[in-house]
Amino acid sequence: MKLHKYHKNPILLPNSQNSWESLVVCNPAAWYENGTFYLLYRAAGDDEHHLIYLGLAISDDGFNFRRISDQPVLAPDIDGYDSGCEDPRLVKMGGLYYVTYAYRSYPPGRYWAADKKNYVNVPNDGIVPTALYYNISQTALAISPDLKTFKKLGRITTFDYDNRDVILFPEKINGKFVRLERPVIKPGIPAAIWINYSDNLMDWEVPRLLIAPEKAWEMKKIGGSTPPLRTEAGWLVLYHGVALYDDQYRVGALLLDAADPEIVIARTKDYLMEPEFPYETAGFYNGCVFPTGNVIVDDTLFVYYGGADRFCCVATCSVNELLKYLLSEGKR
Repeated sequence: MKLHKYHKNPILLPNSQNSWESLVVCNPAAWYENGTFYLLYRAAGDDEHHLIYLGLAISDDGFNFRRISDQPVLAPDIDGYDSGCEDPRLVKMGGLYYVTYAYRSYPPGRYWAADKKNYVNVPNDGIVPTALYYNISQTALAISPDLKTFKKLGRITTFDYDNRDVILFPEKINGKFVRLERPVIKPGIPAAIWINYSDNLMDWEVPRLLIAPEKAWEMKKIGGSTPPLRTEAGWLVLYHGVALYDDQYRVGALLLDAADPEIVIARTKDYLMEPEFPYETAGFYNGCVFPTGNVIVDDTLFVYYGGADRFCCVATCSVNELLKYLLSEGKR
């Protein structure tokens, strides 16, 4: 089974009229409510620091999007803790939207360029934390009543190691907030998907391993991609895998138990989507399909993803067909 890519991809392109999104729009979070699709997308302009912002676009049909403003809805604070707002994931609980996003203490610079500049200006003196000196990824939480105005709540990961792809479940389970995450705890060990719990969304327990790489297409590393969606069969989660043989990003799926998400009911053996078209193979990460948002409308799963770290795209499939495929081909 494969996800069906929209024939008019990309659905959102860089906008040369706005300096903050003139180079990149990719990796969008998604939400659907009252007939409207929302994309909270990552954006960057053509500046050397490569400052990363979040913009907002809306749609009536899930394919044709229009920006709500020529200004970002969430911006980095280069003199604060976050010098970029990367790869948002979005859920709504009660009356608030909760957005997790990756960031670095210093701007990432033009990471794809051969002459990339390093903007970290701290000494390697054995005193400064390793995370700060190497400018590794952390994850922060922001809340919003309307996806237009945000309150940043700060870092929700441990500063000891790289930790991104932090994705909240959209409801408490057994009285706890739950999240997926991708900590790089030990160098040389492929990154995997872990699960974690909290009483208050800010303080988290020690993570527990959920799944590790198994197949050739995901052997370099895996990470959670989209927020879990509750279905009649359990929590549906998309994840990404990177292959050692070509360093490309592909997409798989998990089905987790509704009452105990540490129980993996099913997992795809083969990938559901891989880079194929120029908008996925020629950009700032060549050969990358990177889902960060998904919604279910009737029986259709809309999967929103970044192509080659440059464009916003969408793919779809039948929810029922995907669940049947998972339960028949990937049951654990």
